[in-house]
Amino acid sequence: MDINAYIQSGVLELYVAGALSEKESKEVYDLMLKHPEILKEVLEIESAIIKLTAATSKNTNTHTFTTVKDQIANNNNNPKVVSISKYNWLTYSGWAATLVLGLGLLWALNENRQLQSDIQIVENEQLFLETQIADAKSDLEASKALLNVLRDRDIISIPLGGQGNFANTYAKVYWDRKTNSIYLDAQGLPEAPEGKVYQVWSLTLNPLTPTSLGTIDNFNTDDNKIFEITNANESQAFGITLEPAGGSETPTMEQLYTLGVVTSSP
Repeated sequence: MDINAYIQSGVLELYVAGALSEKESKEVYDLMLKHPEILKEVLEIESAIIKLTAATSKNTNTHTFTTVKDQIANNNNNPKVVSISKYNWLTYSGWAATLVLGLGLLWALNENRQLQSDIQIVENEQLFLETQIADAKSDLEASKALLNVLRDRDIISIPLGGQGNFANTYAKVYWDRKTNSIYLDAQGLPEAPEGKVYQVWSLTLNPLTPTSLGTIDNFNTDDNKIFEITNANESQAFGITLEPAGGSETPTMEQLYTLGVVTSSP
């Protein structure tokens, strides 16, 4: 439980004012027994109300005493019973006004806290929206840049077909020799099991020599499954294997998912 958030919610002021239901008051009381911070806050609220009430009632009592004294003096020559009911009424109305004022202050305090909370929520939502817009703009620009690369007529496209037990898998390599990089579209691969990673290999065929192009550590978390990889090799084929986390020095052929031979050149 966030004690500070609970204290700032305004429920303690309503508790002191007696504006809560019996069930809600019982909940506050139980929390007061469990959390000294809540009990301290309730006592401080009650103290503030008592001070306010005392200050108001003191002025009212002084006024009542003076009024009664004057009344007695004015009736010295015509003695009669002086009714003090209206003066008591003045005293009570002073207390009532104080209570109303106190409740008003509590209500205003609670409304102010609620307003501040609403403002914070709106600001957070605005910040989230601005972030979403910025991310979308960034993604759009990245997508446009990628499309421009893939549409370049000098790009070599190499499809990688599924192998052995993984015949249903597939991938595609877009090789840009001008920048010594490839763009791997690995959408046709399943998620890597826990503790495993996909590793990309550049191959020369005669003799068969694999060169690691690195592991795809963020494969499972990447949404578009397109990865840019540096490749300065004279590749004749590309393959993808599933390896233990951290990769392997040589490909595990039993875990060869896809393989594709370079059949064209720019």
